[in-house]
Amino acid sequence: MKLGIIGTGNVGNAIALAAATRGSARDIVLVNRTRKVAEAVATDLRYGIPLGPRIDISDDDYDALNGAGVVLVTSGVNEKTGGATDRSDPQGRLRLLEKNAAIYRDIVPRIVATAPQAGLVAVTDPPDPLADIARNVAGHNRVLSTGTFLDSLRFRVHLGAHFGVDPVNVEAQVIGDHGTSQVFLWSSARIAGVPLARLLQERRESLADLRAKVEKDVRYANITIIEGHDASQYGIGIVSARIAEMVLHDERSVVPIGSYQREFGITLSLPSVVGRSGVTMTLPPDLSAEERNGLQRSAENLRKALERVR
Repeated sequence: MKLGIIGTGNVGNAIALAAATRGSARDIVLVNRTRKVAEAVATDLRYGIPLGPRIDISDDDYDALNGAGVVLVTSGVNEKTGGATDRSDPQGRLRLLEKNAAIYRDIVPRIVATAPQAGLVAVTDPPDPLADIARNVAGHNRVLSTGTFLDSLRFRVHLGAHFGVDPVNVEAQVIGDHGTSQVFLWSSARIAGVPLARLLQERRESLADLRAKVEKDVRYANITIIEGHDASQYGIGIVSARIAEMVLHDERSVVPIGSYQREFGITLSLPSVVGRSGVTMTLPPDLSAEERNGLQRSAENLRKALERVR
């Protein structure tokens, strides 16, 4: 029940905090390029551990990952530093790929050398093509990207706010790319089993108007957060800790998450069963013609981006 977190920047720290407070793993190991930083983060968190679940948290080198069930990789250039905060830029997070691909090619072999059985999760942006790079370097398929899991939660939160309901009761998913070409599944979105189309009709509201607002809010949520707080970290921190739990406990939970899709030849997000060996099964949803075309475009964007760094 060991969790490794590579990188103790904003996102790595948010994951460590979420994992510690949730009790995501019995042992949490923080690895950072500058050991002193990881040591400071581990020490800070350690002082609060007596108030939460029983865990051990430590800073160490890659050797300490031996026996880890899952390793989350957060290292790399972030959106603000990498200039990926322009809403009009069609590349979005993909602008960070070249620099972060080089970082992953350095980090992943070190992880595999020490923890060959561990599942890997690409958290760094853009996570989908970085998961493909990690998979090729690692030589196994136990590689996930955080994908559109967070985007789907954002979709649910915004729909819940619009309809005045707890987002727990909202069924809505985003698939494809964790980026500008992500696909919102409006055709299957429901609240407590009731289709949104029916609810909107009863409220005499326009689906087109709701789509325009919600998709804009979700698609650029990271930029909005960065503009106010310099880094988008807490949501992805909680999501990443939750993914680690699914793998470590072999939960077989079904979430929209990134994994290699043979049909498309790249990693992208579809509803998938997640357990100890990563994604054990993909459950392709019924799609409208518009959604199916959107997914194809999303896959093509990812293929073109990945081709540039191969």
